[in-house]
Amino acid sequence: MIAPKPKRKWRPSLGQIVFGVLALVATLPLVGLFFFRIYDNQLIRQTQAELIAQSRVLAAVYAEEVTARLAAGIPLGAEIPPEARPDASDEVTPIRPLLDLLANDLFVRRPDARDAVHPADPAYVAIGARLLPIIRETQKVTLAGFRVLDPQGVVIAGRDEMGKSLAHIEEVAAALKGKYSAALRIRIPDKAPPPIYSISRGVGVHVFSAMPVIVNDHVAGVIYTSRTPRNIFEHLYVERGKFIAAGSAIVLTTLLVGLIVARTITRPMRELVDRAGRIGRNDPTGFRPLAHYGTRDFAELAEHFFAMAEQLAQRSSYVRNFSAHLTHELKSPLTSIKGAAELLLDSLHAASDQLTRAEQERFLGNILGDAERLERMAQRLRELARAEAGQPSESSSPADVVPALRERFPDTRIDICGRLDRRVGLSSETLLIVLTHLADNAIRHGARTITLAADDRTDQLVLTVSNDGNPISPANRERIFDAFFTTRRDSGGTGMGLAIVRAVMMSHGGAIDLLPDAPGVSFELRLPVAERETPRRSYLK
Repeated sequence: MIAPKPKRKWRPSLGQIVFGVLALVATLPLVGLFFFRIYDNQLIRQTQAELIAQSRVLAAVYAEEVTARLAAGIPLGAEIPPEARPDASDEVTPIRPLLDLLANDLFVRRPDARDAVHPADPAYVAIGARLLPIIRETQKVTLAGFRVLDPQGVVIAGRDEMGKSLAHIEEVAAALKGKYSAALRIRIPDKAPPPIYSISRGVGVHVFSAMPVIVNDHVAGVIYTSRTPRNIFEHLYVERGKFIAAGSAIVLTTLLVGLIVARTITRPMRELVDRAGRIGRNDPTGFRPLAHYGTRDFAELAEHFFAMAEQLAQRSSYVRNFSAHLTHELKSPLTSIKGAAELLLDSLHAASDQLTRAEQERFLGNILGDAERLERMAQRLRELARAEAGQPSESSSPADVVPALRERFPDTRIDICGRLDRRVGLSSETLLIVLTHLADNAIRHGARTITLAADDRTDQLVLTVSNDGNPISPANRERIFDAFFTTRRDSGGTGMGLAIVRAVMMSHGGAIDLLPDAPGVSFELRLPVAERETPRRSYLK
């Protein structure tokens, strides 16, 4: 049965798949760039958390200063509604950073400060003056911007915008009502960036945090802080040497993996495909070994492939030679039969010179003899076909066929020794055909005793078949396995017996050889041991 051919459509080669996988692996670090924005969002929340912590400390100091001045009549701001006041029983009231760059929390640039409607109370101006040194020392470490606002939103402490009002800004307006608020705003530098722009200041957003100062459930002020969040580019810049080394290592590793895959997989595969094409074109160079086998798996695959290809090539050669010999052998008796039949037919129609009865009997005898030869040859061909069609899964042992062999040749002594009970990968019918041809060939050459000796080996059973018949001449020893070669053609020999034996052995993974130095005539059969056999304890003697 011919296997269906695959549909003609584009399919990637193994090299293309390997290249695609390596390219994907190499670009994985670059794909991480698309997640920088997510990482920046995390850094923004980290910055907001830092501003919350710093503002809360300043708010506590601010609240103590305001509390100390309550007796002096310092004015407080708006009262916090009861529903907005924190529960007094809660010991912990954390403020979680919730700014999200991926949502709609990004505002335009922070509005500029405005002139205050009313100047700040002198008491708050004094508090701002006391907080200013703390703010400056904090700024040296945190790099954050601080504005301390009074209950009306007027700046009482900070580097810039002193005396200006920030009450109109959304997050400050919310804080003046007693609610913490934060905003993420676009950062636009006041001046053009220098040629080498500082990466640490290169983020285009600014985090603003407005922390209310609560005293007696009233707003006493606001700590307004801001800072540019850290970003991943700053980290890349600071650690640029390490990242360059890591990138180089990735590129070199990818190239190394590509070379290894090309040498161990792609190149052996291409060579094996090339060998298959050459063998298909009957090119003898296709049987040359591969230059590189790459891996153990490819070495085993190549070994089995070449073994199969060689077996098929030998099989094809055997079929061609067998067909040529068969045609030649059939031609001779058919020609003889045709010639004798034509002479007999001419004799029937001739008016005179008819064949004598002795001549007619001689011609008829020739026809019958040639017909019998053709019948024996057809029988040998049927035996060969049955033997080669035996299922590989069938098994038997030489001991199983010895009784049938003795029954076929009752006048011949058949001796056995060794482990003939070892099961081999041939069916009993096939094994009987092999031994029958060897016994028949020995008897036709004067043998009276046939000896079967078995030698058990790891993966083979070596069966030696010896006889005491006429020895084989040195000139014929090289030709005895050739199809249709016989020294007894006149007595009915077809020359196919030993050829059938050899073909059967080859088709079942075995072999047969004529032993050169053995007494008499001895053949060595190397039979493949069956993969599954039932262990037997007795040995034939």
